[in-house]
Amino acid sequence: MKHNKFLAILFMAFSLLQTSTTTFAADTANNTVGVHGYDLVAYQTVKTAASGSGRFTSIYKNVTYLFASEANKKVFEENPEKYLPAYGGYCAYGVSIGKKFDGNPLNWKLIDGKLYLNLDTEIAGLWEKDLATNIEKANIAWPKIQDKLPAQL
Repeated sequence: MKHNKFLAILFMAFSLLQTSTTTFAADTANNTVGVHGYDLVAYQTVKTAASGSGRFTSIYKNVTYLFASEANKKVFEENPEKYLPAYGGYCAYGVSIGKKFDGNPLNWKLIDGKLYLNLDTEIAGLWEKDLATNIEKANIAWPKIQDKLPAQL
């Protein structure tokens, strides 16, 4: 009888541990670091890709953004939509062809105050050959693919 009680308690403890671990994993998966930790404000203010710091963070729409300074963090928090990259930070050229490729924060371009990222230098070159058309295509494709996983495309 004592052996059965011990097994029941052990089973409950293990179940509780599994539940809390699962919850933690889900929370981590839903709160990611945006733009690989680069400072979104720096693209527009100093026209460079600057690494952010874990000391200056802001969470917006369940994504954690890092900033190079407290001042940049505050600027972002005043108007986050102004600084967010197009297409959720995915590769702009990829979106224009209906795909979701990782946007590389070192392959960027500001157009009319909007930050666009691309996968790499070669892809950025393809995208820049016909910016207006590629942006138009991406703007049409994005609402159709934004809620899909990259593997579903």
